[in-house]
Amino acid sequence: MNIRLQKIISTAGVASRRAAEKLIVDGRVSVNGQVVRELGSKADPEIDEIRVDDRRIKKAQRLRYFLLNKPRGYVTTRSDPEKRRTVLDLLKGVREYVYPVGRLDYDSEGLLILTNDGELAATLTHPRHEVERVYEAQVLGIPDGHDIERLSRGIVIEGRRTSPAAIELLGDRRRQGDTSTLRVTIHEGRTRQVRKMCDAIGHPVRALRRVRIGPLADRNLRLGAYRELTAEEVQRLKRSARKTAQRTTSKEA
Repeated sequence: MNIRLQKIISTAGVASRRAAEKLIVDGRVSVNGQVVRELGSKADPEIDEIRVDDRRIKKAQRLRYFLLNKPRGYVTTRSDPEKRRTVLDLLKGVREYVYPVGRLDYDSEGLLILTNDGELAATLTHPRHEVERVYEAQVLGIPDGHDIERLSRGIVIEGRRTSPAAIELLGDRRRQGDTSTLRVTIHEGRTRQVRKMCDAIGHPVRALRRVRIGPLADRNLRLGAYRELTAEEVQRLKRSARKTAQRTTSKEA
């Protein structure tokens, strides 16, 4: 059965759907010896010889889903040209070719999903359908009501306004040394978004931690540790992604 190449590549656990599309456009994918650059191209994984960077892709692996509590000082990628440590260095004993879903800054910590389920990864990271992310940001000073209202409405970053966000000042509003803590809930995944939002109101981030992804949270998962998601958690995550997509479609209708 002919299937779109990017779906075959992501299902095989080689890369996410979005990354697979770039592999195709960059001319790194071939079918039966012929380089394919068209995103609409299809192939039959049971019959055709499909290669990425001249390595034949294998049939789909067992789908795996992991939740990692990323420490600072790790890059959210499979490899790094600067030879920095990556989040894959923390997944000892995992044989499947899994990859991180979305980004978490080098200097940030918190929850990160890693999987070889290309369908789920594509849904979770699609710019129109991203699920809710919750961060706790330790910022310099104490934002006032006006600052929080600006963050809630959306901040213009690099010429484009962020989507509305839920902002909560944690604690009793007293100064924690020279910092305070905000809980920031967003639905986007723009690069360093929370940091740039806080910079824009004059309260730069000192430390940033992601504490929830969609329905997934785990306060007991120690920093640097990971665990496999339960079947129930995977289903909840998929339902959350579908509901987000449905809400977006309804608004556009």
